[in-house]
Amino acid sequence: MKKTAIILVNLGTPDAPTPKSVRRYLKEFLSDTRVIEIPKLIWQVILTGFVLTTRPKRVAHAYASIWMDDGSPLLVILKNQAKDLQDLLSQQGIKTPVYPATTYGNPSIKSVIEDLLADGVSSLIVLPLFPQYSATSTAAAFDKIAKLLLHKRQLPELHFITEYHNHPTYIEALAQSVERYWAVHGRADKLLMSFHGIPKPYADKGDPYPEQCRTTAVLLADRLGLSINEWAMSFQSRFGAQEWLKPYTDELLGEWGAARLSVQVISPAFSADCLETLEELAVENKDNFLQAGGRAYDYIPALNTDELHIQMMAELVKQYI
Repeated sequence: MKKTAIILVNLGTPDAPTPKSVRRYLKEFLSDTRVIEIPKLIWQVILTGFVLTTRPKRVAHAYASIWMDDGSPLLVILKNQAKDLQDLLSQQGIKTPVYPATTYGNPSIKSVIEDLLADGVSSLIVLPLFPQYSATSTAAAFDKIAKLLLHKRQLPELHFITEYHNHPTYIEALAQSVERYWAVHGRADKLLMSFHGIPKPYADKGDPYPEQCRTTAVLLADRLGLSINEWAMSFQSRFGAQEWLKPYTDELLGEWGAARLSVQVISPAFSADCLETLEELAVENKDNFLQAGGRAYDYIPALNTDELHIQMMAELVKQYI
């Protein structure tokens, strides 16, 4: 029988909340042509001359505010997700090991796969934990694998799961997480589904990400029984001067704050809480919303190690075992 392994992939994280570590991480991340499509020579001048000289200190401060005893929240959660998935599969009689890996930073996709191949693994099931497909995230993870295997004499069997934006168990997990939050905290005037943004030109070239985000949002709103006036979707975390997908999360929250509304925010594009949710959404946007006049603001955590979330992962990978 083939020796099989499952790899859960997330974007990545610095090794430490320090400017040096953040600079190293940002250099790897922002040098990827899947992420930044500006001509390479021009972008390298901007990256080394401006971005990497100004952003690391500020970003390191933000990471320090959310850092956990065991490390970056994203990596801590990713490791726990891998353990929980392996435990669930084992309970179901499937003894396939599960490993965490990151597109950027450590543990890298390259190091994880190299170790597995050296150990005799001949079949890989790779699940990038990006519900909605984008060339900037899912394809970037695939590129790392393709580059590693490019010159291998003997290739492993590879099953690469590209997206799960409308998977019934994923939608149900999101819905139940919102309903549990409502049961404890009550409901706000608005539920905002904030997705990570991408530059608009990427979507214009055919990236399916915005349409998959809209599908997820509509399915979740329908499952929760929300009327059109009770929810909205937006895009966060824009970077640089070019136009990104709209509406922008910060601008929409500013409008709602001025209207003195209450809001609860969920970010369905994130499978694990990280800098963009714990600092940007839960703190920075909350402060701006309240300063604009908003009455109440709450962030609903990502699915993380939610039981249904892990069950969905099992459903996705089991078809290839």
